[in-house]
Amino acid sequence: MNVLFPATADAVLEALRAHPDARLMAGGTDLLVRRRAGAVAPGVLVCLERVADLNGVEVLGDAIRIGAATTLTAILENGAIRERLPLLRDAAGAFASPPVRNMATLGGNLCTASPAADTLPPLCVLGAEAEILSSSGTRRMPVADFVTGPGRTALEPGELLGSVTVPVPGGGTIQHFEKVGRRKAMAIAVVSLAALLRVEGGVIAEARLAWGSVGPTVVRCPEAEALLAGRAPTLETFRAAGESVRRAVRPIDDVRASAGYRRRVAANLLLRLAEKAGPAALG
Repeated sequence: MNVLFPATADAVLEALRAHPDARLMAGGTDLLVRRRAGAVAPGVLVCLERVADLNGVEVLGDAIRIGAATTLTAILENGAIRERLPLLRDAAGAFASPPVRNMATLGGNLCTASPAADTLPPLCVLGAEAEILSSSGTRRMPVADFVTGPGRTALEPGELLGSVTVPVPGGGTIQHFEKVGRRKAMAIAVVSLAALLRVEGGVIAEARLAWGSVGPTVVRCPEAEALLAGRAPTLETFRAAGESVRRAVRPIDDVRASAGYRRRVAANLLLRLAEKAGPAALG
């Protein structure tokens, strides 16, 4: 196997032009496991660990740009993300274990395109945008459209995920992330929920909700969001929204949980959100 270590994003794109069948690797926490298992056998591996263009966190006014090769640990420890995007911080903190977070990257978590990806539901409700690089230029698209199915993304041959730009929610917005797994650490999500709530004058002015691991990609539930908007954040309000969630999610049975269990948990996680939203309505 030929292993390349380009130093710039342009050099990565040149390597992809020269080796169309090459595989990209950032932290390798998924790819190396699959290679050891014989699931993939790349002839050329393009490592991104030395590409400074793809690494780091930058505050851009009311948004935060995160390089695709930025590790989950760097996201978890960044002061701007901790203060302004606690939803993403909490998702990073729920990811695997400290040693794995030290290697795993945001771009890797997205490009692996697992239905259980921890960072994907938060980025979807935050309205994040993916920057995609190629030799012909740069294009941008919502992160919500980037993952098209299990193991599939919107990347075309020769393209590279360069960064993700995340708008910062306004003050007073409730940001919530919760993940349910079969154990407390090193667990793939059975169900996860990312939520943004804006509560004004004792009522929910806006609700954005996204679930992971209950469909082929992140699942949004516009009906539940509409049921919450304009109502007081009471337990009864969230319970009613939960019933619409049961109908919206499309889970499967697998070794971690049954589809029926996932439906119940997806709805019940809204009740946990109610515990946080209720006090906010009281000021």
